[in-house]
Amino acid sequence: MTRDQITYLVFGIVLVLAIIIDLGLFSKRSTHVSLKKAFWVSVFWVALGLSFGIFIWFELGKEMALEYVSAYLMEKSLSIDNIFVFILLFNFFYVKEDFYARVLLIGILMAIVFRVLFITVGVELVERFHWVLYIFGAFLIWTGYKMFTHDNKADYNPADSPVYKWLRKFLPITMEDFGGRYIVKVDGKRVYTSLFVVVIMLATTDIVFAVDSIPAVMGISRHILVIYTSNIFAILGLRSLFFLLKGAVDKFSHLQQGISFVLIFIGVKMLIEYFDIKVPVWASLLVIAVSIAASMVYSVAVANREKNGHDAGHDRDLH
Repeated sequence: MTRDQITYLVFGIVLVLAIIIDLGLFSKRSTHVSLKKAFWVSVFWVALGLSFGIFIWFELGKEMALEYVSAYLMEKSLSIDNIFVFILLFNFFYVKEDFYARVLLIGILMAIVFRVLFITVGVELVERFHWVLYIFGAFLIWTGYKMFTHDNKADYNPADSPVYKWLRKFLPITMEDFGGRYIVKVDGKRVYTSLFVVVIMLATTDIVFAVDSIPAVMGISRHILVIYTSNIFAILGLRSLFFLLKGAVDKFSHLQQGISFVLIFIGVKMLIEYFDIKVPVWASLLVIAVSIAASMVYSVAVANREKNGHDAGHDRDLH
């Protein structure tokens, strides 16, 4: 077996075991997931993702390992932004906490399938038409600018989603969950529950994010192994991150600006390749890590300052 084949084999084994572990931890109905449990499981997923980078270092070399870590960090940060939209969906459809884990599992497994399809198509396009990379680069710069100047989460309303409108137009839908079922019969007719709608919207929402993330990861690495593994490892920990972050949406209000800077950087990096200018992989990793870390630290600092200001104002009102 070649080193690439060994790496794919190890990745496949780890992926299957990880999904089995995740099923055991989070898929029991009516199981409350504490903040402590969500934190340690999130740490486990991040450690697993980064450990695979160490494995790549020993199997395929330092440069590919740095590419993987860069891609993984970028995809992870994008997935955090994705989670905030998931929280809006759950609140909009009044999803009960008992059903969070199961609905997220189905939505995420569907997202993995769609990601694999998107990556396959994207890689094939670039291999056949190299100039597509420059279109991807320009698209990332435009997307990054839009993200920096607009709050996508504040502008997002599930009721305005084309997917939601399409589902309501063509399918008989009820906004009840019928005890966690997806399809029920009412008066002899098949009806789709609110949980069915949420699962579909979770998967399709991830497709929208994939439109950004797939070109971005291709701006970091052209190795298909890095592209596939970084994407899937980043998605695998989404459920635990959801439970960890669902009460802290306002704590990361400026993460979007950090992500937008990363997308603009990668877009520029792709475009300057036309002039045979290549950015070292370590520089890409540094920019991604510093941008995401700085935006998260700044977000927490702003949130704490606003909270302290609110508490101080409340104390003055009491006196």
